[in-house]
Amino acid sequence: MRSLSLRTFQATRPAFGHRFHPTALWASSSRPLSWAYKSLFVPNHHLENRTLSFRTLRRSLTTSSPSSPTGNMSEFYNLKSELPSGSPYYFEQLKGKVVLIVNVASKCGFTPQYKGLQELYDKYKDKGFVILGFPCNQFGGQEPGTDDDIATFCEKNHGVSFPLMKKSDVNGDNTNEVYKWLKNEKAGLLGMTRIKWNFEKFLIDREGKVVHRWASTTTPQAIDADVAKLI
Repeated sequence: MRSLSLRTFQATRPAFGHRFHPTALWASSSRPLSWAYKSLFVPNHHLENRTLSFRTLRRSLTTSSPSSPTGNMSEFYNLKSELPSGSPYYFEQLKGKVVLIVNVASKCGFTPQYKGLQELYDKYKDKGFVILGFPCNQFGGQEPGTDDDIATFCEKNHGVSFPLMKKSDVNGDNTNEVYKWLKNEKAGLLGMTRIKWNFEKFLIDREGKVVHRWASTTTPQAIDADVAKLI
């Protein structure tokens, strides 16, 4: 297709002060956006000439397109989980908070991390920090008890006071909706999304975005600085 020169455009543009819409020019040319826009003049409704810069044209083309989705940033707050009592735990209440989510187990080599998690919770809970524990029995059968058993064990042995959810799956066909979302948002080592063992950790910022994912071997003490940056 032939290029559209400035002289040709000025000879053919509307003569009654109508504002030229840049998308019409874009539709008539197969050339990239960078061609000749620095010298393009467009009349406004007062018949004054104004230079239409490349930046202005690009912004016009962008805003005239259908609005893009808002992304996944707010989807976190549409999630919900289930408490041991069977009551729903709505994530809407977490808006504006920093959240650490951990899949936990009572008979695991990493179970002593409960103490570090509670210390982290005590340190920052008054500054908008929340920890959510998701008991799971998928890794070596190391969380075999009932929800009541789990709660009693955690409180008695580790003084856990942060919320524990109802025992559920974090992998496979029955993965709870929270972990489906988390794994989709942040892959682990080598791009693998699957949870590999107990006490993996996801850190979510105040806007509902997953900013860190840590393996089981990363202790609560090791992530203190990253939590503090978001508080």
